[in-house]
Amino acid sequence: MTERDGERPALSGKVALVTGASRGIGYGVAEALIARGDRVVITGRNEDALKEAAETLGADRVLAVAGKAHDEAHQADAVERAMETFGRVDYLVNNAGTNPVFGPIADIDLNVARKVYETNVVSALGFAQRTWHAWQKDNGGAIVNIASIAGVSASPFLGAYGMSKAAMVNLSFQLAHEFAPVVRVNSIAPAVIKTKFASALYENREEEAAAGYPMGRLGVPEDIGGAAAFLLSDAAGWITGQTLVVDGGLFLNAGV
Repeated sequence: MTERDGERPALSGKVALVTGASRGIGYGVAEALIARGDRVVITGRNEDALKEAAETLGADRVLAVAGKAHDEAHQADAVERAMETFGRVDYLVNNAGTNPVFGPIADIDLNVARKVYETNVVSALGFAQRTWHAWQKDNGGAIVNIASIAGVSASPFLGAYGMSKAAMVNLSFQLAHEFAPVVRVNSIAPAVIKTKFASALYENREEEAAAGYPMGRLGVPEDIGGAAAFLLSDAAGWITGQTLVVDGGLFLNAGV
């Protein structure tokens, strides 16, 4: 929650930009950062949903900038408005993503694959470039890219999405190396999180879907929000170029 014991947390002085944050994982990340006192710029395609999210999170600490993540004009607008409003962008969380296709990769429409890559990967690079030049290069900060376990293993019927998330992991490596030592860059690879985006993977069969997780449940946005908040904190000051798998123990089932 954004309040503790009826009082709002004191401002930390830090500012984060979280893409795709009108709901789901992005909203969970924004909520976790606001809960510790950060101010947050949230982006998303749906202006009404984004406005509602900002009001719920606290309009005095949130700036909502609507637009499509892959649109370079939107990327520029979001970073510029963050700088105009808050004067800094310490943290970037690249969460915006899409997965419009489900099926064998052998039959995927290549134009659809290009769309997935453009939205999930190229947009993340674009936002990273802009926050780097606007603030982080001279002042430091941290970046978290939301990848997926689909990007660190084979995921049948999610091939294009998995390819893009693998690219997100490698993008984190490249940025971590190039932006060091002033900016740390890591990625988070979640398993299934209970969001509208992932609903097709568990809807009407949640108990069955959760049965394979040693922790006995699917993930929720707060699980990723907490992980991101850690990676964007001084407690993670010597962590960069890493991929944190947050999967409820799912990969443990790969053992003999």
